[in-house]
Amino acid sequence: MVSISKQLGKDFAVEVSNIKISPDVTEDDIIEIKSLWSQYKLIIFRDQEITETDLVSFSRYLGDLEIHVRTEYLSPENPEILYVSNVMENGRPIGILSDNEVGWHYDQIYLPKPAVGSLLAAHLLPPNGGNTEFSDMTSAFKSLPEEVKEKISGRTATQSYEAFNKAFSVPTSQEQKKKSPDIEQPLVRTHPITGERALYLCPGMTTQISDMDPLESREMLDYLFEWSVRPEFVYDHQWKTGDCVLWDNACTMHRRGAFDSSEERWMKRTTILAPEELAIPF
Repeated sequence: MVSISKQLGKDFAVEVSNIKISPDVTEDDIIEIKSLWSQYKLIIFRDQEITETDLVSFSRYLGDLEIHVRTEYLSPENPEILYVSNVMENGRPIGILSDNEVGWHYDQIYLPKPAVGSLLAAHLLPPNGGNTEFSDMTSAFKSLPEEVKEKISGRTATQSYEAFNKAFSVPTSQEQKKKSPDIEQPLVRTHPITGERALYLCPGMTTQISDMDPLESREMLDYLFEWSVRPEFVYDHQWKTGDCVLWDNACTMHRRGAFDSSEERWMKRTTILAPEELAIPF
């Protein structure tokens, strides 16, 4: 039976025990994991020894999996897995995001039907650094002054994957731009499963609040960016070998911290989709 061994954040992030990520996980365990995932938003599985096949099979119990638009960074044998890495093979990077410090972002906020979750497995870690911080955007929204909530509720904002890649990664190709053009999303998202509301924006990709004067939009976004990463909303995950982290991508954003570029880091991520009838943010 899955059990919480430690609560790591004030209102979110828990470490669980008595569970191994494998195709043989029981139906009862999956039901319990989904319940904890909805309640705490972030689940840490420790001491896992998994293959890529295990990672894909387990992730499928949580939802359909997406093939990421950055096809050059996918696992050759398991394209459901995106490599996040600075490792070089045959003179080319095998993974996305390399070893630069990465800004706060929601995975796939730039797609019409964004991922509802991500499962990230530590394959190779540097001896120091490379932590991942997560922000609880539900709590961040709840704690906003009422006048700010009223001003942003019901509005949309432009999300740009191209802007993120220019700032933090390898620029997208023309074909990738066609698959991920700028898009408008709700500035406050209603969670498709829990019904809770959360800020749905990030410094890496949110460029403009729709129907708002550009200067006012810039001031509001800067305010919300700063507000949403206050210490009381953030959990800082220090990776250990064997860690797998499952997060709710409808209500948490994250960033990776810096590490020594001479050290190798290799993470493997699956991207979990919401049920089709709940896939479009509202």
